[in-house]
Amino acid sequence: MKLQEILSNTAVSRNNGFHKDEDMILEVIERIGDDHVGTSKDTPMRPDAFDLSDAQKIKMISEKFKDIMEIMGLDLTDDSLSGTPMRVAKMYIKEVFQGLNPDNKPDIKLFENKYQYNQMLVEKDITLHSYCEHHFVPILGKAHVAYISNGYVIGLSKINRIVRYFAKRPQVQERLTEQIAQELKRILKTDDVAVFIDAQHLCVSTRGVEDTGSSTITTHFSGKFLEDQSKNEFLKYIG
Repeated sequence: MKLQEILSNTAVSRNNGFHKDEDMILEVIERIGDDHVGTSKDTPMRPDAFDLSDAQKIKMISEKFKDIMEIMGLDLTDDSLSGTPMRVAKMYIKEVFQGLNPDNKPDIKLFENKYQYNQMLVEKDITLHSYCEHHFVPILGKAHVAYISNGYVIGLSKINRIVRYFAKRPQVQERLTEQIAQELKRILKTDDVAVFIDAQHLCVSTRGVEDTGSSTITTHFSGKFLEDQSKNEFLKYIG
């Protein structure tokens, strides 16, 4: 849903203190972030997202981040700050948002389940580092993933890599949970998948309400994990 549609469907009265269109727009934008609204199951991307090379993107982001720092009044001639725009640009493209680029998607090989192991496989306490797409601040937590083989398996580290790939982009936790689950189902050719994410959002703990004690839990259960026995077994394993 576009911002214009949200505005048209949002009961914001000018009689409540909003006398300018800009005030109304800012109010809705802030509400989207604070209410943790996600607008798409897929990460919103433009068709021309990869027309520029990584080097071109880094150069452009560096120039624009330099402008941001200067607008805030920082002195970029200082030795400590002079390299910050380039460091931030490289971090965005090569590290924290590298999951936006499909070229970085992990190559997952599927193997026949020759062990005939037909119980659930659980990979727990997977370190999760992502960024909130509303404020571009970190999401830090753990992901727990399980599946029941439908005749195929993947290497254990590949589960971690799938989590990492989808986490390395601006995210909403609900979307991240679904993207991990759907990718595992696609690769493993099974619906018997469970995903459990418990994470802290720095947009909650370092701004706004500034609550440092809360965390957010999202889950995906499908196939056999919709049955109480399998679901409860998985939840018992992850503690």
